[in-house]
Amino acid sequence: MELMEGKKTSCKKLLTFMLFSFIFSFCLCVSFRQFKTSKPEHNSSHPFAKIAPAENTSTPPKSKHELTILLWTWPFGKRFNFRSCSELYSTPDCQFTVNRSWYHKANAVIVHHRDASRNTKGLAQATRIPSQRWIWFNLESPSHSPNLGAMDNLFNLTMSYRRDSDIFSPYGELQLLGQPQPFSIPPKAKLVAWVVSNWQANSHRVKYYQELKQHIAVDVYGQHHQALARDQLLTIMAQYKFYLAFENSQHEDYITEKVWRNALSAGTVPVVLGPPRENYERFLPPDAFIHIDDFASARDLARYLQELSEDAKRYERYFQWRQWLKPVAASGWDTHLCRACQFLQTMGARYQVVPKLSEWFV
Repeated sequence: MELMEGKKTSCKKLLTFMLFSFIFSFCLCVSFRQFKTSKPEHNSSHPFAKIAPAENTSTPPKSKHELTILLWTWPFGKRFNFRSCSELYSTPDCQFTVNRSWYHKANAVIVHHRDASRNTKGLAQATRIPSQRWIWFNLESPSHSPNLGAMDNLFNLTMSYRRDSDIFSPYGELQLLGQPQPFSIPPKAKLVAWVVSNWQANSHRVKYYQELKQHIAVDVYGQHHQALARDQLLTIMAQYKFYLAFENSQHEDYITEKVWRNALSAGTVPVVLGPPRENYERFLPPDAFIHIDDFASARDLARYLQELSEDAKRYERYFQWRQWLKPVAASGWDTHLCRACQFLQTMGARYQVVPKLSEWFV
């Protein structure tokens, strides 16, 4: 009996010792791992610790993955607020600046064509860092882009409304809805509207309008015509059944805010004059617009618009595509810059030279 009690006591002591040894070993292991994987405090708090000392304030502060992008000039001299691009894309933010003292620290330089075309010497004399991207940025058509030849052999990336640009930055786009949504056509009491600021009497679009107005009433807004405040544009245009989205020139992919904002965002049907119908259909459903090329004359177009305005069911067909697609117009310069940021974050390793920009952009 005493032997049995002795064995029980020994077993208890053994189990207690084993449990204590396990706990001690576990704690020792955890402590060792923490000591081994911990890093010096200054390395984690200062992202430039291996590049520059913390007191070097000339280096623009940024996060580990943040790129610095220099905007060479404000587009058309118009200032705006840079935005946080991570709000638009699931990529890290970029740090934008117009301060040229950061030129040699910038990962990329964005050059707006119209402004740079007036002083190409200063641009050509700038010394580019081999790893630095120079981005040619232009939203104007070739007809309104002077001095293109001076831009040859200067850039390695292009950003424009052209689909074959390195950074495709259109005036608008369609967003696919997660599920079909009913679209209510705004009440319409008027027929045809046109907003035009650059009135050129000898241009194709003005000549076409002059012929069209002989067969159907067209309300014209803009310089030398009816006044229209910018904040009233969508509200006024929504009252019309048709909008003349006539481009100032006809070039590949040149489909501007006249379609995306003035017409589609307002909830009216655009009547387009620009590139061929096939080009528009790369951006829009075929029944989202009316193309003047589909009619033998302005008179035939006027007759069609008049008939369509009087047939509610036929008119509603031009809105059926909106159940699945939502038109979104580019909201400002900052949106375009964020496209460049997103491209550089995801495709930054790409590199090329544009030897003949003047031959490509036609």
